[in-house]
Amino acid sequence: MFKQKIAAASIAVALGFSLTAPAHAADKQLKSIGITVGSLGNPYFVTIVKGAEAKAKQINPAATVTAVSADYDMSKQFTQIDNFIAAHVDMILLNAADPKAIEPAVKKAQAAGIVVIAVDVAAAGADATVQTNNVQAGELSCGFIVKKLNGKGDVVIENGPPVSAVLDRVKGCKSVLAKNPGIKVLSDDQDAKGSREGGMAAMQGYLTRFPKVDAVFAINDPQAVGSDLAAKQLHRKELFITSVDGAPDIETALKSDTLVQASASQDPWTMAQNAVTIGYDIMNGKKPANPLMLMPSTLVTRDNVASYKGWTAPH
Repeated sequence: MFKQKIAAASIAVALGFSLTAPAHAADKQLKSIGITVGSLGNPYFVTIVKGAEAKAKQINPAATVTAVSADYDMSKQFTQIDNFIAAHVDMILLNAADPKAIEPAVKKAQAAGIVVIAVDVAAAGADATVQTNNVQAGELSCGFIVKKLNGKGDVVIENGPPVSAVLDRVKGCKSVLAKNPGIKVLSDDQDAKGSREGGMAAMQGYLTRFPKVDAVFAINDPQAVGSDLAAKQLHRKELFITSVDGAPDIETALKSDTLVQASASQDPWTMAQNAVTIGYDIMNGKKPANPLMLMPSTLVTRDNVASYKGWTAPH
C-alpha cells in the first residue's frame, strides 16, 4: 500500500500535478498582513481591506490584518512599512503613494522576508501587482463622452493624485479624446485629491473659469460625486460627468437625478482577494507565471445600472 502511494505520488509529480492541499501542514502559515492604502476615507480602499481580511481568514482563521491610511503621503507610508517590518508581518499589500519612490521601502520589507504585493497601483520592486486595467477604464469612460457629444464639445479632465492608476486612466481618456479633433480639453492638470471635497473644489473652479463645459471626466467616483454637488450649487445643468470605480455611491447617482452618466467599474473586493492568494502562493515558493494581473473594467451607465452586480463584496 505504502509503495503504491509513493508510485502514485511520483506519477502525479511527473505529470505536473500538485498533491498539496491549499493549506497543507508543510505550507508556511499566513499569520499577519499589513495593508497601507491611499485613503481609508474612500469606500474603495475600505472594500480592499475587507476583501483582503476575508481571504486571509479563509486561509487561516487566526490571521490578523492591520490596515492604515497613507493619505498619499510618502514619508507617512515609509513609516507605516517600517512598522509592518517591526511587527514581522508575513505580507504587505501596498497601495503606493509614489510608484517609483516607494522602491527602497519595498526592498527593505523583502529583505526582512516579507512578501510585498502592489494593489490597485504599481510599486517598483513589488513581488506582484494586482490592479484594474486602468487604461481601458479611462478609454471606456471617455469613449462614452465622445459618443454622447457626437465628437464635438468642451471637456474637462479632472485629474487626481499622481499614482499609476490615475496616470493610466488619464492616458486612456486622452487617447480616445485625441482621435476626435472636435473635442477641446479645457483643463487636464488639476489634482482633485481623489476625494469628494477635492472634486467639489476643483469643479467650482472650472465652472467659475469656463462659461461652457459639456462634460467632465473625473478620475474616480468620490471626485465625480463632489463635482456633481458643485454643479448643483452653481445651477449648471448643461454638462454631464463620467468617472471610474463603479462604487455603491455611483450606483445611487446613476439611478437618481444627478449629472453623473457613467462610471468604468473596478472590483476592489476581488482585487484584494487575488492579491492575498498570489502573496500566499509566493510565500510558499509558487511564483505567478505573470507578476502583473490586470482586471478588466466594464462601463456602468444609466441604461445598464439595474443589471450591474456592483463590487463583489457581500453587501
